Amino acid sequence: MHAAPSSNTPQDNPLPYDPAALVDEYLRVLMIPDPAAARRFVSPELKIRFTGGREMIDPAQCAAFNAGRYGWVKKKFEGTEVVAGASAEHAVVYNRGTLYGVWPDGEAFEGNRYVDRYVIRHGLIVQMDVWNDSAERLLARAGLAEL
Repeated sequence: MHAAPSSNTPQDNPLPYDPAALVDEYLRVLMIPDPAAARRFVSPELKIRFTGGREMIDPAQCAAFNAGRYGWVKKKFEGTEVVAGASAEHAVVYNRGTLYGVWPDGEAFEGNRYVDRYVIRHGLIVQMDVWNDSAERLLARAGLAEL
């Protein structure tokens, strides 16, 4: 589901690109994983922050991090929303849903909530913030927390 900016209609503020579709396609490619193809959606100034404050600057770092944490992982999109006031120069987009996949030991999982926040400037992603429940789930699997 894509939510248009609430204070603008496409006729009032036509954008040369769809920020929600850009984020969805970036994530689709990144989750293949194909970080080389994902680079076409990002600015050279890209800043990425993963859960726990892990900082990265390239989609390949996201893929490498995921390869170390999961046997494999994919995202099930539940919504992609563009924050009101988006323009061709600047847009903020949230993508939320759940992760599913396999832990490194082969155990399957699903329903792991996530939310990503993107800042887009001139049609390229310049910032990506990622939050999810994986750390909580790993703590619970280790008997150190309850879900």
